[in-house]
Amino acid sequence: MDHTRVPMVEALVDFRRRGDVAYGPPGHRKGRGVDPRLLEVLGKGLFAADVLSLNGLDDRRQSNGILEQAQDLMADAVHAEHAFFSTCGSSLSVKSAMMSVAGPGEELLVSRNAHKSVVSALIIAGIRPVWVHPHADEELHLVHPPEPDDVRRALADHPRAKGMLLITPTDWGTCADIAGVAAVCHDAGVPLIVDEAWGAHLPFHEDLPTWGMDAGADVVVTSVHKMGAAIEQSSVFHLQGDLVDPSVLKAREDLLGTTSSSSLVYLTLDGWRRQMMEQGHELLSAAMSRADRIRRAVEKLEGLSVMGREVVRPQGAFDLDPLVLTIDVRGLGITGYSATEWLRDTCHVDLSAADTCRISARITQGDDDRTEDVLVAALDQLVARSDEIDRAPEVAFPRPGALELETVMRPRDAFFGPAEQVPTEQAVGRIVAEMISPYPPGVPVLVPGERITAEVVEYLRTGKAAGMLIPDSADPEFSTLRVVA
Repeated sequence: MDHTRVPMVEALVDFRRRGDVAYGPPGHRKGRGVDPRLLEVLGKGLFAADVLSLNGLDDRRQSNGILEQAQDLMADAVHAEHAFFSTCGSSLSVKSAMMSVAGPGEELLVSRNAHKSVVSALIIAGIRPVWVHPHADEELHLVHPPEPDDVRRALADHPRAKGMLLITPTDWGTCADIAGVAAVCHDAGVPLIVDEAWGAHLPFHEDLPTWGMDAGADVVVTSVHKMGAAIEQSSVFHLQGDLVDPSVLKAREDLLGTTSSSSLVYLTLDGWRRQMMEQGHELLSAAMSRADRIRRAVEKLEGLSVMGREVVRPQGAFDLDPLVLTIDVRGLGITGYSATEWLRDTCHVDLSAADTCRISARITQGDDDRTEDVLVAALDQLVARSDEIDRAPEVAFPRPGALELETVMRPRDAFFGPAEQVPTEQAVGRIVAEMISPYPPGVPVLVPGERITAEVVEYLRTGKAAGMLIPDSADPEFSTLRVVA
């Protein structure tokens, strides 16, 4: 295919050349109706590119043909048979994928380190999750993805499960054995969905972890806004093989998606695909070299420890994304939460993620010498001035396996059923009716339908006191919990 083509971008250029005057949405009329004070901040170009897709960039005779051309080019670029653009982020894409594989009351294997958007899909669709638990790393206090044998055992115990959802890379850059898990699923005749939201860059360089489509996954969801160069909410979900019907996948997306898709998302997805096909290898080589230089510089800073390929081992990670810098700060006597806040307040450096033990920075094609120098200098300052940072109270980390809670009810039934708010200490032994997801990374510690334990309550209580954010809790102070009545 001709990857110099950008159908969506070409359609916008043609729209501007024709000088069409629109009398439908968007109501801002190419920015003419926008408050000048807002235009001063955002610029006229943004609104001039915000054009209705149908009867704007496209027309009724084309019937979304321009979008289909752009999606076909994307599929070809990443070795998929079909690609679908999403303007609602991978939160929508992963819901569409899950609902294409399993329906109400049916079982789906799900890696328990899934993002809250996955749990949202379980609630919306009424799917019964069969949790496949990741492997706890006691030293690092994080988890690594499930392995093929874990999936094989789960399928043996649940032969009626409709498929598997695997998360890779994780928020800390560790990757799963997609090919191994895909083989296990296909031996059982079921599809593998890969939530590869952090992996948009992976298809474009051989020195990066293997891309899900290349590893045999059936559906792969990715967030181009995360590690690519498209705007926020830019997502693509990809399909290959005959275990998932493309018309069903599209119908599920149509059920959940917006009927007012953002042309800005489509345009940036189209343009990013062309850039990666023409320059992606060079851009990613430079990014990996930059990440390696930063890694070596940080390793020289006393009190900081950068996670490396020592985690690639059995019961650990299968691979590691070299563009993710996961840095343990416990040697400074501080938490990742306080380190992140200090770096933002003092150095105006915003990081990708943080937890009690670590911080994370991601390097992309958009970084340059200046951003490299700023990050290294900021981390150097963090080390030099760490004694200025208040020491957080100790967090009661749960024992390995303590987060593998008993599922008593379907998430949907617990979430929508009768519920009550009780003091947190009285919630132990009750069935939780809400999601409790420390953010970032947004992986629920409590999923509706699980039985609450004292150890989990203590972990969340002490974690919040140490700086953990729990934005989806009905009670922002976490003094009460919503439980099934």
